[in-house]
Amino acid sequence: MNSNTLRVAIAQFAPKWLDKRGTLKVIEEAIKSAAEKNAELLVFGEAFWPGYPYWLAYMDGAAWEVPGNKALHAHYLENAVIPEHGDLNPIISLASEFGISIYLGIVERAQDRGGHSLYCSLAYIDASRGLCSIHRKLQPTYDERLTWAPGDGHGIQVHPLKEFRVGGLNCWENWMPLARTALYGQGENVHIAVWPGSDYNTRDITRFIARESRSYVISASALMRREDFPESTPHLSEFLEKTPKILSNGGSCVAGPDGNWVLEPQTGEEGLFLADLSLQRIYQERQNFDPSGHYSRPDVTRLILNRSRQSILGFDQADI
Repeated sequence: MNSNTLRVAIAQFAPKWLDKRGTLKVIEEAIKSAAEKNAELLVFGEAFWPGYPYWLAYMDGAAWEVPGNKALHAHYLENAVIPEHGDLNPIISLASEFGISIYLGIVERAQDRGGHSLYCSLAYIDASRGLCSIHRKLQPTYDERLTWAPGDGHGIQVHPLKEFRVGGLNCWENWMPLARTALYGQGENVHIAVWPGSDYNTRDITRFIARESRSYVISASALMRREDFPESTPHLSEFLEKTPKILSNGGSCVAGPDGNWVLEPQTGEEGLFLADLSLQRIYQERQNFDPSGHYSRPDVTRLILNRSRQSILGFDQADI
């Protein structure tokens, strides 16, 4: 493909839930399969590695001193992704080997925040430049706040990919106008929206963001069914007694810069879903509306983005 086109693949699979090594194998196989289909960008859903914290909604997550919730949280910590320990290195190597860039939703165990708290993060790995950014979700949604900490603006970045500029947000961050605007202002024209998996979430907002931004929008989701939970899950029988048969039905989709579907929401099916993007289509739709260019008024309203990585601890230079 030439520099003005981009082939995108969405990996809509069920993770090996809360199994760090098992889910890594799923990711590696998806990368190889996407490369065989000549994909240049591969996108996974929110918190795909090692999985979304479904138990919070079904195990009385807000109750104090519940043994099952404590055990599940400890299991989550043990299986979380630690970039500083090289956990992303196998994926970075495959991205380089196969010439494919990747957006991957991870549950990050952040060493710069003490190493005992979890963040819903979105990692961008470039085929040639390696790990370029890790965006920690600004505000976990509802019961997610019981297990994920609030992030910061450090990873709200846009990256060049061929002639395109890609950026991304986690789940309900995509409803945050200022977070979207921060990406638009950096020239984003391919927006990555990652979700745990529901066409209820993706069906409307994917097209809305595309029309607002005059960009392509890639919504990537996962599947999760009752039979996908592994036997190694703590308090599994108690958990499954309270869960529906399907917890995440997918809903991955792609909208074009005019807001029309390129790929309608895909539900109930695992697989790689492909879409070919055209830079010309973006340029055509920017003719009459550009939210951060000719249709903006910075003399009236402007946004300030704080991209500092937040930490409780700093060091004097003499201590380093």
